[in-house]
Amino acid sequence: MDFSIASILVVDGLTNGAIYALLGLATVLVFAVTRVIFIPQGEFVTYGALTLAILQTGKVPGTIWLLLLLAAVAALAESFQTWKRHQSATSAAVAGLKVMVIPVVIGLVTIWAAPQQFSLLVQAVLSVCIVTCFGPLVYRLAYQSLADASSLVLLIVSVGVHFAMTGLGLLFFGAEGFRNPSFWDARFSFGALNLSGQAIIIFGVSLALIVLLWQFFEHTLYGKALRATAVNRLGARLMGISSHGAGQATFAMAALIGALSGLLIGPTTTVFYDSGFLIGLKGFVAAVFAGLSSYPLALVGALGVGLLESFGSFWASAYKEVIVFGSIIPVLLWRSLRDPHTEEH
Repeated sequence: MDFSIASILVVDGLTNGAIYALLGLATVLVFAVTRVIFIPQGEFVTYGALTLAILQTGKVPGTIWLLLLLAAVAALAESFQTWKRHQSATSAAVAGLKVMVIPVVIGLVTIWAAPQQFSLLVQAVLSVCIVTCFGPLVYRLAYQSLADASSLVLLIVSVGVHFAMTGLGLLFFGAEGFRNPSFWDARFSFGALNLSGQAIIIFGVSLALIVLLWQFFEHTLYGKALRATAVNRLGARLMGISSHGAGQATFAMAALIGALSGLLIGPTTTVFYDSGFLIGLKGFVAAVFAGLSSYPLALVGALGVGLLESFGSFWASAYKEVIVFGSIIPVLLWRSLRDPHTEEH
């Protein structure tokens, strides 16, 4: 291996690591606020990439029909719960409309815009809006009623949600893979190092999202409210912070991060309906490196996973996944020896 090959592997590893960093941060975010180990995080990546791919063909993506279906079911559930609490048909109707309004507006705009063949940037923004709406709906239907359940129950629910979203992805997108066009086709050479415009966009967007998340949680009132929910759910409720609202906001941010990750990774690899599982699992490995609690460590762990995958594919391509996922074992052993075991109550 010479310097040119090593530089290519480093750039490739850091590019993939930047995507895994976003998914690792989303995993840490969801777990910190809701105690949910969100396995389907990778499905948001797939939905984002494939929604953009379908919009590129001038057709209405299947995610719109799924979004409207989930919104209708969530609206019925919210209306029924509100009616049980207040015994008021008006309050129940208003609660249901609040759930439906944003998905319906985005659905109607997409149905109108899809045949218009707008620019790639407009289609990308539309794809992000569509997938972001899935976050609160998934939380409302799958997790909200189980907010106080044990982490094991929430993990089992996550597995079920993952299989459901994967199956729905096959139904709405088919088994064919898609590869999206690059957002920036330029290439830059620095000696033996070659850097694509898409890689620069990936680094820039990843860094911007990480900084924005840090600013949000450190310097905004709502971000501090989410942190309070993560530290003490009961105390946050007593202070007037809605745990259900915090959960829906957290899942919306996770869906947003997943959608952006899908748009970024779409031009670099062919995405299939089930590609999200492995991508999300590598982000989960990065989150485990961080102990599911530290954002900076999740970033470092994700870059390490990307480099390990890149060099592993060069030295032993048939075992690159084994190398990546096997790296979690010494981390778990170290954390098991370092941290005392406590029973969850």
